[in-house]
Amino acid sequence: MTTAFETQREALADVVAIPVTPFAEDGSVDPDTHRALLRRLLDGGIRTLTPGGNTGEFYALTPRERRLVTELTLTEAGDRAVVLAGVGHDVPTAVADARHAREHGARMVMVHQPVHPYVSQHGWVDYHRAIAEAVPELGVVPYLRDARLHGSRLAELADACPNVVGVKYAVPDAARFAAFARDAGLDRFVWVAGLAEPYAPSYFSAGATGFTSGLVNVAPSVSLNMIEALRSGDYPAAMKVWEQIRRFEELRAANGSADNVTVVKEALASLGLCRPDVRPPSRRLPASGRAEVAALAAGWSA
Repeated sequence: MTTAFETQREALADVVAIPVTPFAEDGSVDPDTHRALLRRLLDGGIRTLTPGGNTGEFYALTPRERRLVTELTLTEAGDRAVVLAGVGHDVPTAVADARHAREHGARMVMVHQPVHPYVSQHGWVDYHRAIAEAVPELGVVPYLRDARLHGSRLAELADACPNVVGVKYAVPDAARFAAFARDAGLDRFVWVAGLAEPYAPSYFSAGATGFTSGLVNVAPSVSLNMIEALRSGDYPAAMKVWEQIRRFEELRAANGSADNVTVVKEALASLGLCRPDVRPPSRRLPASGRAEVAALAAGWSA
């Protein structure tokens, strides 16, 4: 472990917010609303932001829009938060976006799980190594969703690239996470529960110290209540929060997470904070689900 990335490591051991990307009526990114939503997160106590995450519809944004979202986040965050910019796609694109983020003040990049259908164990290492070596000043956080990857491959990557400082682990298997983290080096990386609040208690019990959140867009205090409980080892209190957000997260996870982003944006729309619009392959919630989401959001904001 190197002290050169301690600020980044501390930022990962927290609620890692994945902001939505709001759209205007004409379908373009809405910069003013985006800044307002970011200010709401910052004012609510959030100190780690990931522009270009899946809740931000990373794969539905154009290259120019991805960079715009990163720039807006870095400008709004200033010295109030650490920014972990999402990058991905082919290696040259990921490298170019990582360098762009660095030039605008980002401290870290999150590398999305490769979407190529043919990913070998060593090819996974090569992909991330090419990105990490291109931005040695930045902390690098692989977003890991492949249960087949061996922990030894992550250790191999970090041997070559000491700026690989954390992992967003998003395999829905707490036992697999516990084994993978120990095979890779439990104390070597900051382990972020990448499946948000529903998995945070079980992943924290196995060594995670941070978790990602899309719900935080709607109710920052709820997410902060959970991490405070987990940090203090008060699992009954954490599970009280879990019970509070259970239905909201069930709606997001249904049908292979088809409405993962949609539910968050619908909740924000019900609070008058942004339009509910999402881009394909996501879709608007049917009318039958909107009232339930609005009721849940209203309960947290009361």
